[in-house]
Amino acid sequence: MSSRQVPRHTRAGIFIHWFNAACWFFLLVTGVALISNPELNPLGAWYPKAVRAIFFGGENLLVAHWLVAFIWLAVWLVYLFWGMNRLVAPFINSIFTIEPNRDIQWMIKKNLQMTVGYKMMARLVKPLGYDGTMPDQGYYNVGQKLAAQGLIIGGLALVGTGFIMFTSKYFLTAADVWLVQWSITVHFIAAGVTTALLILHIYMAAISSEERPAFISMFTGTVPAEYAKHHHRLWYDELEDSKPSEVG
Repeated sequence: MSSRQVPRHTRAGIFIHWFNAACWFFLLVTGVALISNPELNPLGAWYPKAVRAIFFGGENLLVAHWLVAFIWLAVWLVYLFWGMNRLVAPFINSIFTIEPNRDIQWMIKKNLQMTVGYKMMARLVKPLGYDGTMPDQGYYNVGQKLAAQGLIIGGLALVGTGFIMFTSKYFLTAADVWLVQWSITVHFIAAGVTTALLILHIYMAAISSEERPAFISMFTGTVPAEYAKHHHRLWYDELEDSKPSEVG
């Protein structure tokens, strides 16, 4: 692989990525511990007791959960306001731009390639009219796009339902109990879905050797040119086309 590096992430992007990861981890750890019913808690009765002991009680645990949630939301609001045109809008546009034929083909081939290998994948997709090459992808491949879409939708659901649960103590009445109950249910479902997506993201980025350069880029901000060319060819070509032409 070529030693030439190409820029992939800005410092702001790297910061928000790891800030997001730290907050999500804390909120997951404390959120699961707030489930006091052992029949509903996926880890059983011991886990809430252990975590609540660390925070000196369930009330302090809830306050810590809310505090980090508000810090997470506040930093995101600042990031959205500060980087809307330069960072956020291009990101949103990129992950919600899907090219059906190319991206469906990529999803089929990628899943087969990861399970049975390149050669068998090429054989299995022939009846579909495909060859054995992976369709070119842009800054994000379609798998990353779908995961990002799910995380955004899940994050919005968590924020919305969390806000309802927080304000229920001060503004809602007994007649609104149904709203709080539904918010709790949706909150837990959204947390479960986003956690599953994050586990998949961690595996693909940090454990899968093929995607290891992408993981390293979240520290360095750059990826090897050969990796970019192989995995994100459309984006790589844009980078090359944007280079100033040499004269003389």
